Amino acid sequence: MKAVLSISLFCLATPALAGSFTPPAGCTTTLTVQSRGCYVANYYTCSGDTAGDQWRADFDQEGMFYLSKIDFETQWIESYDMNPKTKQTLDPNPADPANFSGLLSTGRDDFEFGLTKDNGEHTNVKGYDQLTGKTVTIDGVTLQQTQYDYVETDDAGNELRKAHGNEYVSAEWRNFFSGPSEWWNGTEFVPMDSSPMQFILPGEKGFAVTQPLFECDAVMSSLPLSPEIAHHDHL
Repeated sequence: MKAVLSISLFCLATPALAGSFTPPAGCTTTLTVQSRGCYVANYYTCSGDTAGDQWRADFDQEGMFYLSKIDFETQWIESYDMNPKTKQTLDPNPADPANFSGLLSTGRDDFEFGLTKDNGEHTNVKGYDQLTGKTVTIDGVTLQQTQYDYVETDDAGNELRKAHGNEYVSAEWRNFFSGPSEWWNGTEFVPMDSSPMQFILPGEKGFAVTQPLFECDAVMSSLPLSPEIAHHDHL
């Protein structure tokens, strides 16, 4: 059974799990990441999905607020906002699809694609990721640093969201993790940092938890961001 078929049941079950993440039937949790900004993500794969697909469930202090799926090339396949509940999917035949393999082999990946929500909203995303040549080691995990820039517009060309900054990629896990960035709030660029602090594997203390640990007492900026873009862990 694919994870998408279980989403309503999963969302209902989450509060009863007492802080322990359990993915839908047929799925296996592979990684838990505690990040700055009071945010924890649980990554999982499902036997019914295409090989290379990954899911990510994001939690704050109130519970799960976002669920997303990427493919082997880190394309945004589908995502779900929980408040209010909406589904967003990647439009067919993107002009320039995200290509993680190309980023690793050439050092840069330009992307341009459309996204459609089930509430009728349609947006267009254009930007790039580029390796800086630097590496960082966080909690014993070595990651390559990237720089990125992107803008999201409506069909009339009006800018809805834009940001630039740095992120981190893991070639082994084929995924992005957030870093220090600046996000446009409509008036000015505002700094934001959801960098990873802990990478927790199966069997390690803290694996599959749903309670974030870091900076949960900090005052968080209220920015009009898409979660899937904001954690460009790439959507």
